[in-house]
Amino acid sequence: MIVSISILITACSNEAGESESSGDRANRNTEEKSSQENSSVSSGAGDDAVSEDSGSQEEDSTSQNGRASDVNRKIIYTANLRIEVKNYQKAVNDIQTQVADRGGYIVESNMHGGSEDGSTNGQLTARIPQEQFREFVQLVEDGSSEVLQSSISGQDVTEEYIDLESRLKSKRVVEKRLLSFMEQAKKTEDLLTISDDLAKVQGEIEELTGRMNYLENKADLATVTIHIQEKNVTISSINKEDLNTWEKTKQQFMKSINVLISAFSSLFVFFIGNLPVLIILGAVGLAIFFIIKRRKKSSRE
Repeated sequence: MIVSISILITACSNEAGESESSGDRANRNTEEKSSQENSSVSSGAGDDAVSEDSGSQEEDSTSQNGRASDVNRKIIYTANLRIEVKNYQKAVNDIQTQVADRGGYIVESNMHGGSEDGSTNGQLTARIPQEQFREFVQLVEDGSSEVLQSSISGQDVTEEYIDLESRLKSKRVVEKRLLSFMEQAKKTEDLLTISDDLAKVQGEIEELTGRMNYLENKADLATVTIHIQEKNVTISSINKEDLNTWEKTKQQFMKSINVLISAFSSLFVFFIGNLPVLIILGAVGLAIFFIIKRRKKSSRE
C-alpha cells in the first residue's frame, strides 16, 4: 500500500508540472503575437495618417458647396475713376479726409504737372472697407466737376477660400498626429523621417495661411484708384492784358506809329537811293511835256 500510494503521488506531480509548462508556453505565444501586432501598428502609423488625411480632404471637398451658401461671400471689389476738378490740391485733401474718416488708408499717391495751361494731374490709390466702398465712390464723383470715367468690378473668391480652409484643417490634423508620433518614436531614423514630414506639412500650412490672409484682406478692403485732372479756369496774365482797354489802345497806337515811320522811312530811302534815275526820268518827262505843248499850240494856230 505504501509503494502504491507513493507511485500515485509521483504521477500527479508530473501531470501538474506538464500543465504548468504548457500554460507558460501559451502565455509566451500570446505575448509574442501581441508584440508583433503592436510593432506592425506602429510601423504603419504614418500611412494611416496619410490615408486619413486624404479621406478628410475628400469629405471636405464634397461638403464644400454646401458650406459655401452658409458663410459670408468673399468678393474682391475694385474701382477705377477718372475725374476732373477745379483745384487739384483741394480735391486731394478732401479725398484723404474721406479715406481716413472711413477707416481706410492711402496706398499710392503721385502728382505731375507741366501741361500747357499750367494745370496739375495726379493719381491716388486707396483701400476702403467694403461696407463703405460704394458710398465713398459716390462722394468722390459728387465732389468732382466732371466724371470722365467710372468702372467697378468684383471677383468672387468664396470657393477658393473655403477650399483653402478645408485643406488647412486637414493639414493641422496631420501635423498633430506627426507630433504625437514624434513623441512616441525611439529610433533616430524614425525621428528624422517624422521631422522631415512635419517640416513639409508646416510649410504647406504657412502657405495656406498666407493665401487666406491675402484673400481676407482683399475682400475686407476694396481698392479704389482715382485719376485726377485739374481744369484750370483762372484767367491768365495774357488774357488780362487783352481785356484791358487802355493797354490795348496804347499798343495799337504804337503799332500805327511804327507803321507810319516804317512807311516814311521806306519812301525816303526809295527817293534818295534812286535820285539820279528820278532826275533823268524827270528831265525826259519835262522834255516830252514841252514838245507836246508846242505841237498843240502850232495846231491851234
